[in-house]
Amino acid sequence: MIEKSKLKDYANKLMFDMNDEEYETLASEFEVFLKQFELIGKIDDIDKVEPMTFPYLKEDVTLRDDSVSRVVDVDVAFSNCHGKKGDEIKVPRVVE
Repeated sequence: MIEKSKLKDYANKLMFDMNDEEYETLASEFEVFLKQFELIGKIDDIDKVEPMTFPYLKEDVTLRDDSVSRVVDVDVAFSNCHGKKGDEIKVPRVVE
């Protein structure tokens, strides 16, 4: 079972928090995931199966052409920005 303290630590690293009831729900959901992973790991020759990288056949997928429809001036884009350095916007760190 995943410990509630670990879940709180992970939530803190992702910059959010939940109430105790939500942590209990999340812990029980993690238990379901872990049981499913365990069952998948027991499938014969599972290590010989190539992982899916895309949910559809690649031949059936077409991407749209990129086209510029509207360009925003850099000064306008940065007008509400509190922290910038050159042409970059400073954002809060979200990973360790």
